[in-house]
Amino acid sequence: MSTFQGLPAHILLVHFIVVLAPLTAALAIVCALWPAARRHLTWLVLVLAAATTILTPLTTDAGEWLEQSTQPTTILQTHTELGDTMLYFSIGLVVAAVLLAFVHLRERREQPLKPLLRWVVVAVVVIASVAASVQVYRIGDSGARSAWGDKTAATAPRT
Repeated sequence: MSTFQGLPAHILLVHFIVVLAPLTAALAIVCALWPAARRHLTWLVLVLAAATTILTPLTTDAGEWLEQSTQPTTILQTHTELGDTMLYFSIGLVVAAVLLAFVHLRERREQPLKPLLRWVVVAVVVIASVAASVQVYRIGDSGARSAWGDKTAATAPRT
């Protein structure tokens, strides 16, 4: 899928990633640190992480189509390279969500993890979540610079 109603699909799909990845990351951290949230939100985090992982390659494929129809620049190349890494960060969110589900199931069966192992899970969840959120920012920033950098600099008011 390269366009949707005349718009490049990448422009539409990327907004799902920009919202879903940080939302999933924030909810995962809350679930990792707060048992009451884990009881209510674990499955939602798992579904959101899976959706992010499914949408990521669709978004990058649509971005590669868009790249073929635009003028190549260094910043566009940087954006493309950063975008190609997002799948790994999305997979990291899925792994974090699966770990949360594992902790949740153990707690429901009244077989909680030992404190050290629980803190290892918390660390993995926090690291994966922060890394995914930072990467979304980096990719988005380079994409915005690629799409709008010259245009906004030319129209910015002089001070």
